[in-house]
Amino acid sequence: MPSSPAHPDVPADSAAGLLDALQHQVAVFARRAEQTRLGGVGQARNSMDRAAYLLLNRLDLEGPMGVKALAAGMGIDSSTVTRQVAPLVDTGLVKRTSHPEDGRAVVLALSPRGLARLEDVRSSRRELMAQVTEGWSEDERESFTTLLTRFNISLSERMAAAGADATEPAQTS
Repeated sequence: MPSSPAHPDVPADSAAGLLDALQHQVAVFARRAEQTRLGGVGQARNSMDRAAYLLLNRLDLEGPMGVKALAAGMGIDSSTVTRQVAPLVDTGLVKRTSHPEDGRAVVLALSPRGLARLEDVRSSRRELMAQVTEGWSEDERESFTTLLTRFNISLSERMAAAGADATEPAQTS
């Protein structure tokens, strides 16, 4: 009986063995993703922290919105969005304006500089994904993307059902 690569003593074809292998691979994936962002691969060219990337990406995909709408869409607290957006405003990547109907409300929008920076980061990440999956067929890339999207949606739904903040619902676009 073959064993799980993550746990050689647990048969890979058992439900527990498969789930052990999955949780181990998710942990390794998270660590490698963070190492890639902080270390060699992304640092020299177009690195951006995850929170900034997700905020800029959402503003690009969905357009200008208020802090509450941005927080709700990302599954995080409004105070967290306010804290994470502040340096993006300070560096000119996000514009903060007053709501046209309610001057007290703030509307956040991606600035032209923010869009250019986001495009640079996307290009760098796209290049990295091409390198990492170089030996993969398009079908394999598509299958992996579909399954990873499904996995992220399931995590978001589970967190929402438990009443916890999901850091970012999966986006299919």
